[in-house]
Amino acid sequence: MSLQRTPKQLAKFLDYVLSRRPDEFGLVTDENGFVKLKDLLKAVNEEEGFGYVRRASIDEIMLSVPDHSFEISDNLIRSTRRDQLPRHRYADDPPKLLYTCVRRKAYPHVHEKGILPAGYARVILSSSPEMAERIGRRNDHSAVLLTVQVQTAVDQDVDFFQAGEGIFLAEFIPAQCFTGPPLPKEKPVPPKAADQSARQQQPPAGSYFIDMSEESDYRVPKSKRRGPNADGITGGQRLKKIKRKRERPPWRK
Repeated sequence: MSLQRTPKQLAKFLDYVLSRRPDEFGLVTDENGFVKLKDLLKAVNEEEGFGYVRRASIDEIMLSVPDHSFEISDNLIRSTRRDQLPRHRYADDPPKLLYTCVRRKAYPHVHEKGILPAGYARVILSSSPEMAERIGRRNDHSAVLLTVQVQTAVDQDVDFFQAGEGIFLAEFIPAQCFTGPPLPKEKPVPPKAADQSARQQQPPAGSYFIDMSEESDYRVPKSKRRGPNADGITGGQRLKKIKRKRERPPWRK
């Protein structure tokens, strides 16, 4: 188990990430040099020996290291020394293949409509499938890796920009310009509501219901008979009481 760095040592490492090589860690700065603070923490935690770094670690740097080079605005962070920061430029000769990841739940829609930016100004791509998976798994551990055919996309007027070594950007990738794993099988369609209602109306197995539409041998006790109905017929006239003569028990004779 490695020891935690001092605030000053951690500040030096973060300065390298934010002011020189964010692309080395799969990070893309915006036009003002900012990256999302949560993305920075996830990228740093992936590095060996830096899994302990949290927002509190950065707050400690800003309080205890006098010459730190960071500034935070809401949920964004950047370095104040950005003269060596990679600039976004038009990619004259991008690789033949680029890679990116999408959320697994969004994959069916992406497969049909194409790749749009998700949480960023542009689609982030990498020349390395490993880096693309690293970036994608920060938002979805089961992210789907897609392979982009660059020339096919260029033929459809897609412009690619480079944001450091191995990191590329695009406004949009049409559906015909990338490949990925097969789509998940569709779940079976549930039975229609009418069929469900019919099954619910069927009596459960082993149940018995008296059919009152036919004559029955049932005899209503006299104590529970009701008065005449609308036709003037009494319960005693409808049902005959079966009288049974009880024999006196021997001990009462």
